[in-house]
Amino acid sequence: MNTPAGDLNPALLNAAIWTDGMLADAGIPVEDVPFVSVGGGIGSFVTVDYLRIAGVPTDQIRVLSNIDHPWQTYEYLTRVSQIPRSQRIRSDSSSRPDNIWGFPSYALSEAWRDRSLRHLAQVLTEPIFSDYWTPRAGTVFAGLERESARISYPEMLVKGAVRMVRRREGGGYFTILTPPDGPRRVAYRSRFVHLAVGYPGLRFLPDLQEFREKYRDYQHVVNAYEPHEHVYEFLKTRPGTVIVRGGGIVASRVLQRLMDDREKHGLQTRIVHIFRTFVTGSHGTSVFMRRRGGHGWAYQGFNYPKSVWGGQLKAQMRKLDGEERAALYKRMGGTNTPKRGHWQRQMAAGRAAGWYEAMQGTVEKVEPAPHGLLASTVNGRVLTSHFVIDCTGLEADISEHRVLADLLEHSGAGRNPLGRLEVERHFEVKGTGSGDGALYASGATTLGGYFPGVDTFLGLQVAAQEIADDLARRGWCARIGPVRSTSQWFRWLLGRPV
Repeated sequence: MNTPAGDLNPALLNAAIWTDGMLADAGIPVEDVPFVSVGGGIGSFVTVDYLRIAGVPTDQIRVLSNIDHPWQTYEYLTRVSQIPRSQRIRSDSSSRPDNIWGFPSYALSEAWRDRSLRHLAQVLTEPIFSDYWTPRAGTVFAGLERESARISYPEMLVKGAVRMVRRREGGGYFTILTPPDGPRRVAYRSRFVHLAVGYPGLRFLPDLQEFREKYRDYQHVVNAYEPHEHVYEFLKTRPGTVIVRGGGIVASRVLQRLMDDREKHGLQTRIVHIFRTFVTGSHGTSVFMRRRGGHGWAYQGFNYPKSVWGGQLKAQMRKLDGEERAALYKRMGGTNTPKRGHWQRQMAAGRAAGWYEAMQGTVEKVEPAPHGLLASTVNGRVLTSHFVIDCTGLEADISEHRVLADLLEHSGAGRNPLGRLEVERHFEVKGTGSGDGALYASGATTLGGYFPGVDTFLGLQVAAQEIADDLARRGWCARIGPVRSTSQWFRWLLGRPV
């Protein structure tokens, strides 16, 4: 069967290194641009923000993405996991993806806007006398929108689905884009490529996946990261039971939504919460790496201890390889959530009244039950419910992502001790060098590398700074020195273009 003109032919699909002539023979048009970022989410945005502040013009950068603006996917995930714009996310006050300097912090900005010292007082007394202060989701999105306009981000955005990245003979890379309209494929020929593609997709626990596939029921067994507002609307019409599975920040947000609705609307919702690992108190491998816990939960203010972003853990991790690095990740990682007073009081009330039950268990199977119910077998005990909400997370296997799977097979990339992309300390993907070009990656796909906390706002900024510094060492862009940094901060403050 002949390959249509303008599409990937067998010669391209099977070759690890492409020549310019191979693209010409296939009839695929080629666009030249020095720097290409694949993904278009907050990881791409932060990296492009650094480069624009460093003085790189917009015609030297292209962002290839299937979304319209950088915060689109993140806003969708926060919204469906019960964090609307008015609610606060789990992020530090100074972790500002719209502001590489981190000043003024979100708390200071909110204090100025509200003409109140309340936010600053909370920051000064956290976490001993108050909960950690965190920004509202809407504040984050508004800041990103403002900075996007300031750096002319829309001028650099090209819509479409990225199919693959392959090395180019003579140096650099070809990134294949499938546009929504126009040519079947377009190849972007660049010296540098940056991958910030996020998580491959939703992850369901095996028994829940089996239930959905076998019974074609996508209404009663849902993932917290997919739309499931119908669950809360159903519970407003009649008493019901919900099984919540998972012990992280998303599980705590789902619980709070269920409990808030119960209080606000006088509902009779019953909640059964199943933990795979049930924490009964403070735990950890040493006195220096312990976290609080209780009633099933492991408590921690943020995804990782703060020292991973600039303290002893960051310095220690940069020296480790292989099993030693994996062991340190295991000691400081694990599922956890911040301890917040409001829903702590709600859970205590639920335990006392008997409508909230937390238990440890392994679910053996989920089956339909009479009257539209579900039957979950947990440690030999059958629990009936109207719904099951899976809060166990997003898919972590990078081979589930089309671009990353191709990279592993054809471009020399390998896996780190946690199974994600192995990157250098400056976030170049190991084994993928091509002449004077470089392929970088940041975000969740690099978790397990020399720098922890990569899938956080501040982690994305640390990676972007490392990438920008490496590009400056290669002579492609200027380094952001004290004078330029200061002048650009004033331009940011006044909302003036870079």
